[in-house]
Amino acid sequence: MTDTGVIGVGPLWVGTSWKMNKGLTESRSYVRALSDHVGRKGLPGVQPFVIPSFTALAAARDELGADSPVLLGAQNAHWEDAGAWTGEVSVAQVKDAGAQIVEIGHSERREHFGETVETTRLKVAAVLAHGLVPLLCIGESAEVKRAGESTRFILEQAAGALEGLSAEQLGRVLIAYEPIWAIGESGRPATVDELREPFAELGREYGGRMTGLLYGGSVDLDNAEELLGIDHVGGLFVGRAAWQLPGYLRLLEIAAAHPKATG
Repeated sequence: MTDTGVIGVGPLWVGTSWKMNKGLTESRSYVRALSDHVGRKGLPGVQPFVIPSFTALAAARDELGADSPVLLGAQNAHWEDAGAWTGEVSVAQVKDAGAQIVEIGHSERREHFGETVETTRLKVAAVLAHGLVPLLCIGESAEVKRAGESTRFILEQAAGALEGLSAEQLGRVLIAYEPIWAIGESGRPATVDELREPFAELGREYGGRMTGLLYGGSVDLDNAEELLGIDHVGGLFVGRAAWQLPGYLRLLEIAAAHPKATG
């Protein structure tokens, strides 16, 4: 993993979360083939990462082996290290299973499982305390967008989750801007014009201060190159287009060929 210190300069981060999909056999097959394709040296200018289900995390780690250029993530983790939290997993536990990144604050977690700005703050702090990379997801609803409040809303989400971090801690954070209206099966792909202002403001606030600023929301093979060209976009966080390995490999190739891909 390379810490560039500047958004949009250095490796482009390109990753995918499988959500509640893939069993052990399919997960192993995907990661094994990905590892074979990427090799030990990786792809110049690109930082790949994959976020499987909890049940497949250790299996994916074993398939990748030590020192793989592909990073592994967990889709969530509790802020406490241990205790009476039935059904939860701690940052220490996902780290032990192979996680190097922890996804925090996805809109589905916020909508269905009560994730708040306060719990995202606690989780970011816990992830950093264990030496892992927090991948903080932010994004506004269609209603907020129609009200013209997108930028204010996402900046407040980010600021609340990152409150109190030192410059060194902030430098280890990834942010994924995923507008709710643009994600999922019913999502409408965002246009470049719609994304320029949010990324300009995020870049103004966090440019040069964190590991990377990613975009996620109906990313596919047709729009990936254009999305990477937006100022301050330092990578892509991909859903369905990367759930099958050929799609993910093609996205990695698109990123590797982009002028922003350096390192």
